[in-house]
Amino acid sequence: MSAENASAAAAVAAYLHQHETKGLLRFITCGSVDDGKSTLIGRLLYESKGLFEDQLAALDKDSRRHGTQGDDIDYALLLDGLAAEREQGITIDVAYRFFSTDKRKFIVADCPGHEQYTRNMATGASTADVAVVLVDARKGLLTQTRRHSYIVSLLGIRHVVLAVNKMDLVGYDQAVFDAIVAGYRELAEQLGIDHVTAIPLSALKGDNLLQRSPNTPWYQGTSLLGYLESVEPGARGAALGFRLPIQWVNRPNQDFRGFAGSIAAGAVKPGDEIVALPSGRRSKVVRVIGAQGDQETGVAGQAITLTLADELDISRGDVIAAAQQPPQVADQFAAHVLWMGEQRLLPGRPYWLKIGTRTVSASVTEIKHKVDVNTQEQLAAKHLELNEVGYCNLYLDHAIAFEAYADNRELGGFILIDRQTNATVAAGTIDFALRRAGNIHWQHVDVDKAARARSKAQAPRCVWFTGLSGSGKSTIANLVEKRLHAMGHHCYILDGDNVRHGLNKDLGFTDEDRVENIRRVAEVARLMVDAGLIVLVSFISPFRAERRMARELFEPGEFVEVFVDTPLEVAERRDVKGLYAKARAGRIPNFTGIDSPYEAPERAELVLDTVQETPEALAQQVIARLLD
Repeated sequence: MSAENASAAAAVAAYLHQHETKGLLRFITCGSVDDGKSTLIGRLLYESKGLFEDQLAALDKDSRRHGTQGDDIDYALLLDGLAAEREQGITIDVAYRFFSTDKRKFIVADCPGHEQYTRNMATGASTADVAVVLVDARKGLLTQTRRHSYIVSLLGIRHVVLAVNKMDLVGYDQAVFDAIVAGYRELAEQLGIDHVTAIPLSALKGDNLLQRSPNTPWYQGTSLLGYLESVEPGARGAALGFRLPIQWVNRPNQDFRGFAGSIAAGAVKPGDEIVALPSGRRSKVVRVIGAQGDQETGVAGQAITLTLADELDISRGDVIAAAQQPPQVADQFAAHVLWMGEQRLLPGRPYWLKIGTRTVSASVTEIKHKVDVNTQEQLAAKHLELNEVGYCNLYLDHAIAFEAYADNRELGGFILIDRQTNATVAAGTIDFALRRAGNIHWQHVDVDKAARARSKAQAPRCVWFTGLSGSGKSTIANLVEKRLHAMGHHCYILDGDNVRHGLNKDLGFTDEDRVENIRRVAEVARLMVDAGLIVLVSFISPFRAERRMARELFEPGEFVEVFVDTPLEVAERRDVKGLYAKARAGRIPNFTGIDSPYEAPERAELVLDTVQETPEALAQQVIARLLD
């Protein structure tokens, strides 16, 4: 190879190495509708030469067809990928784009501005290091500007660019810019956003986008791209010890057992002492294995496999951590929750909680308050609606290893998943563990459920009668108890009306109160089964989620769901209490079957047809099922 060719090859190798090793910055653009977010990113992609020739050709074609800039290029079309977005000229989904300069690589998320897509914006912000908050210079700070800034703060982004856009439409007036900046800095101080850099822009014209513009001689700061290339947001969890959430236990043969995952914080090397959580078992690292084989150390962000000196019982969802600096373990937390579900969040209702690689059952035990994201005012609340943020207490059915979200996103951020639809219904950030979580333990007793059942010579059961008001639940349950008692069995009825005279007399009939009503009764029924009894629960219990929650309190085979299947018109005709007539007249609100839904069981152990059979015959079916 000639010296000239060798020099060229070396130059190419050096260039490739530079681009392989340069840093990555994730940032979002957010703000109100039509503030110019998509145009700004589209212009950045265009000016940074981040587009291929076919993309440029498509952009030119689409600008003539969908564009809003006449014969000029409409840069927003590079981001508005959905047909609905192009037709309406708005962003609906989060659009992710990659581009690169000589100094840094970037992943940018263009987040929608409409209020109904706030959950999409939160998705984009959850992985970002920097937020570019756009404000239309003609409109100033709007409600959605404040909403998005609050979510930016909630999700721990501490570096914000206030991009005052469309300065060309206000004649590049410094007074307009200064007034907007003053108002936003006041908001940022309230939200705890530490670093705000304000830049006057015209995304359409390119002013102060890649370089300082002569149209704003009064502005002496950096361009937007200059800021993005130089900002150092700092690594989260830098002060924490090593944390590795386990994604997979690698066991290709009996001679190898490795624990694989992506390092959430800190670093690890062979010989380090570690602790497995939540078990608390300790060992030492033997090997750190990366994509290319064994390596001397593993650092945050890398995907690795660890082998340990001892055979520890570690599963997916557990966390391997530095023994000297382990994270906390708890099962109750105070947390902020951004509700994303169409149906409201109800305290007591069970959901799946996914944090890191761990999935557990969880419920909100209390909503301390909800937050008005426009004013940051704390408001009393019994439930959360779509896009509302609440400060809540959470209870998990298993203890987990965690960090405060402010310290570690991976071990402090979570989502809630609807257990029936598997839809993600909330995103949350852990603030701290509730102190009592680690102080309450199960007290051992020598006489257990099996011993109590043997003394009564019966198999304890919970028989859960559900159906509309007037369906015949109480009548059938009463007949079942009489026959069981005559046969020498120990049983007890928990009836919906009777319980509301005592244990649940403080509850009304809102959806929130109905959930709590069933939660309390299910816990009482569990205690009665533990005592060796056959407990007959007669409650409307209209929601599947709560009946599922009740079922999960019992061991397999202990819970028998009985659907007393009576059509609404038949239940109304019976109406011995006159409740349906009052509900139809509007005198009883939230009445099941009228203005509150009843969700029929999908897989009940027994379905009783009260139209075709007598109560006595139906009671005999229940007894036959119990004594089978």
